[in-house]
Order: sequence, then structure tokens, then C-alpha cells
Amino acid sequence: MKDQKKYSNKTKAAFVLLIVMLIILLGNFNTLQNSKKVNENINAIFNDRLVVAHYIFQYSKELHFIKAEAEKLDLSDNIKKDEIVQTLTIIHNIDDLYAKTVLTNNEKSHFDAFLASCKEINTQVENKNWGKIANSSTQALKTLESLSQIQIEEGKAKLAAANAMYNKNNSLGQLQIALLIILGAITFYLLIVKKIKRSIKIPEPPSLN
Repeated sequence: MKDQKKYSNKTKAAFVLLIVMLIILLGNFNTLQNSKKVNENINAIFNDRLVVAHYIFQYSKELHFIKAEAEKLDLSDNIKKDEIVQTLTIIHNIDDLYAKTVLTNNEKSHFDAFLASCKEINTQVENKNWGKIANSSTQALKTLESLSQIQIEEGKAKLAAANAMYNKNNSLGQLQIALLIILGAITFYLLIVKKIKRSIKIPEPPSLN
């Protein structure tokens, strides 16, 4: 009978251990998946947000130069044309780098509008139409401001998602620690305390015979 009780307690302990270990295993798998997503979000913040912000800054600098050159009255048309054409070459080199980044549909729409403004500048420089070049530069700069704002919002969203996953992972870690403590307590009770209780012999009452 004692052997049956001992076997029963060990069976209970093994069953509890199996359940808790399964929960911990699933929790660890979920934590690994979340950690992967956190890593992807952090990489996206750098690769597709900070890098693009640098490109936008370069674009802005070159366009301000084009606008300033187009509005100068003391430069000859040929000098203006040469300097603007050289600057457009720099801008087109950035285009190739920008296009390789991951763009949302909203970003792509604004980027296409920006490219259209740059194409208009390229067309008008051949005609030496400095007024239209200045206007197209202004429009391109406004589009860059919108792109920059989109970058900020996208970066905030990625950061918020990363923080949310970090907090979830932290909560799961605390839950797993709590489960291990509970598992240890139950195992200790079933395998140690019960065994001690069974080993205590209750003295028999004195015989009246």
C-alpha cells in the first residue's frame, strides 16, 4: 500500500513537472520569436529610418543649393546650368541608394513625387528657365519635409513595437520564474514532505491484556 502511495505521489510530481515544463517551453519559444521581431524592428529603425534621414538631409542640402543658384542674378546662364547639372548628378546618385531602402506605400508615393520634381528641374535647366527651377526646387523641398515626417512617425511606431515586445518578454520571464518556484514547491511537497510523514511511526496504545 505504501509503495502504491509512493508511486502515486511520484506520478503526480512527474505530471506536474511535464505540464510546467511544457508551459515554459512554449513561453521560451514565444520569447525567442518576440526577440527576433525586436531585433528586426531595431534594425529597421537604423537601416530604413536613420539611413534614409541622412539621404533626406543630403537631398535637402543639394536642393537648397540649386534654388539659390537659380535665383542668383549675378551669374551667367552657362555657369548656373553647369552648377545645377553637377548638383543634379549628386542627387541622382542618392536616388539609387534611397530606392534600395524599404519604403512603405506612403513613402513610395512621396518619393515618386520628389523624383518628378527633380525631373522637372532637369528639364527646365536645359531651357534655362530659372524661375520654374526655383519653384520645382521649393516643391521638392516640401515633399522632403513630408518624407521626413513620415520617417519620424514610422520610427516611433517601430520603437513602440519593440518596447511592447520587450515588456511582453519581461512579463513572460517573470511568469516562467514563478512557475519554476511553484514547481519546486509542489515537487518538494510530494516527494519530500509526504515521505517524511509516512516514515513517522505512531506508537501503538498499550495492551490491556
